[in-house]
Amino acid sequence: MIKATIFSMCFGVIAASAQPPVPAPPVAPLPPVAPAVPLPPMPEVHVDVPFDFDFQFGPQFQDQLAQVRVQTDQIREQVRAQTEAFKFQRGRGRGDDGLYTAGQRALDRNQWDEALADFDRVVSNGGTRVEGALYWKAYTLNKLGRRDEARAAIADLRKSYPNSRWLDDAKALEIEVQQAAGQNVSPESQPDEELKLMALNALVHSDPDRALPLLENLLKSAQSPRLKERALFVLSQTNSPRAQQMLDQVARGGGNPDLQVTAITYLGATARRQGNSQPVYDIYGATTDVNVKRAVLRSLRAAGDTDHLLQIVKTEKNPELRAEAIRLLGNKADAGDTLVSLWSTEQDQQVKYAILDGLTSERNAKGLVDLARKERDPEMKKEIVRRLSGMQSKEASDYLMELLK
Repeated sequence: MIKATIFSMCFGVIAASAQPPVPAPPVAPLPPVAPAVPLPPMPEVHVDVPFDFDFQFGPQFQDQLAQVRVQTDQIREQVRAQTEAFKFQRGRGRGDDGLYTAGQRALDRNQWDEALADFDRVVSNGGTRVEGALYWKAYTLNKLGRRDEARAAIADLRKSYPNSRWLDDAKALEIEVQQAAGQNVSPESQPDEELKLMALNALVHSDPDRALPLLENLLKSAQSPRLKERALFVLSQTNSPRAQQMLDQVARGGGNPDLQVTAITYLGATARRQGNSQPVYDIYGATTDVNVKRAVLRSLRAAGDTDHLLQIVKTEKNPELRAEAIRLLGNKADAGDTLVSLWSTEQDQQVKYAILDGLTSERNAKGLVDLARKERDPEMKKEIVRRLSGMQSKEASDYLMELLK
């Protein structure tokens, strides 16, 4: 079967290359185009329309008009129902992660009703994002001026998840809700976040002792996702030891889970500048949260830390995380030998496909040929050959010809 596949591929390539190119016939030059003749101006047209018609509508016409209005209302209601159903199905198709992200983006655009609908669906689905969705639901309700419902959402979070890492943020939000109770607060009448961040960014470089406590309080208070993420970015751009300590603290879980993932991303960029990614790697072993572990893997890749990625590949028990680490390793130009060495001891098919993806992405035909010669599983060997057949390299061609003998 493999020989037939290789023969057909090679025969097609040889036959196509044996055909000499057919020269294109000469193209006759186009005749010169005469200049366009200007059109005369349009004459002015004056139409007198009388507006003194006297319509007489009889009872029959009135009945027909009433029926048209009823049918129009029915069509409008059907369109509205279908639109809502489409939005709901689209939201379900995105999954909790997609809905959660869409809700946060709606918050950044001050689209409070849309954000509330997204977080409500996440809560009703009852998945892994419920805690964060309950907090942002309360936050959104507060922005909409629906204080009682906001307090109810906070109470639901506290009752259902008494050990949640969102409770500190929820306490700060609850204080704001209580202070604003009885006031007609409009969602649009919010302080200018961009100006606030610009001032903090300038202050952290000129007077860090004064700016850092402000940033710390901002991270602990009830603020929008964008404002908190930008505050972490400001921390990551300064070399102040205190700022680095604050960023490291959030990256180790000193905040809500969303903020922790963002802090790990910025910590990876800082590690690359400083040439020390050990603090990022330490977070991997200190958490059981899969999303946090994925963020650490990406940060290690951003920091260029191949050694720690390889160590995770060898020790991680979760095949999905191990496969992701291998894919990140595969994007390194010098990772081919490492990926080939992992093949013989790996049993999980998902991880093996990740190794193939890594070798394929770096166009490492030699590594794929080495794997094909060792592989005993016919289906897996076919997969390796399929990938080699798409490579224009001497190693791939020699091996394909070897299979045809």
